[in-house]
Amino acid sequence: MGSRWGDTVILAAMPEGHTIHRLAQDLVATLGSAPGAATVQATSPQGRFADGASLLDGDRLISAEAFGKYLFCHFGGALLHVHLGLIGKFRPNPPDVPGGDTVRLRLENDRIAWHLTGPARCELVTPDEASAIVAGLGADPLRPRTRPTSLHRLLARTAKPIGATLLDQQVVAGIGNVYRAEILFLRGIHPERPSSSLSADEIDGIWSEAKRLLRRGVRLNRIVTTSPAEIGRPLARIDGDDRLYVYHRTNCRRCGSELGTLEIGGRPIQFCPSCQPA
Repeated sequence: MGSRWGDTVILAAMPEGHTIHRLAQDLVATLGSAPGAATVQATSPQGRFADGASLLDGDRLISAEAFGKYLFCHFGGALLHVHLGLIGKFRPNPPDVPGGDTVRLRLENDRIAWHLTGPARCELVTPDEASAIVAGLGADPLRPRTRPTSLHRLLARTAKPIGATLLDQQVVAGIGNVYRAEILFLRGIHPERPSSSLSADEIDGIWSEAKRLLRRGVRLNRIVTTSPAEIGRPLARIDGDDRLYVYHRTNCRRCGSELGTLEIGGRPIQFCPSCQPA
């Protein structure tokens, strides 16, 4: 269900928060400016980011960090902001693989070449502009020392279905269509429940589930929400259809009931009528 180069697995799916956090780690590990590391060569084979690439070319990648689905790469003299959006991909390749005319940005050294294709945003920003982007995001379960205080406050203010608010990046950053379905299933919450009807304990449960699953996603570099005890295999060996409880399934993995599908927040979501009663 994806491609592998080295130890990096790229899933053919819309990226969620764990993907961007893992991408930040992998960029630093392969391009980062450790003592003696080479500078990065930057080009725009497609031509649409030629001016930006010329400013990055010959610079060093100091650090990279993710806020939800937004990636910031700190170079010595510039700050690169990338948002992959629906179809964007940032993939590693051997350095001898050339960049085609779909590659917006190519970052390479003598060991690896990263190809950015189809991003919603690829731009150089100032620190103030980056701060403004981050300020518009909700709490990110993967950011250190982040607490769900704002999540409690924002959910209490809206009667929108919880299945919709979990996709709102201004409410909580990094959760996409797969994680919202799986998190709500694991907490036994119907996706049409009004957000304001959730108790403090239920909101804390959603937050803790999000932290647990997204951290697992960063570690494995893929989404696995099922339990090894239920599947009968360790996490590293859970793959394919065994990775999920309800997302894109017809029957609940846990109880076997036929799943329902609703259109919430502009996206379809599967749920179990037995495990997630209205």
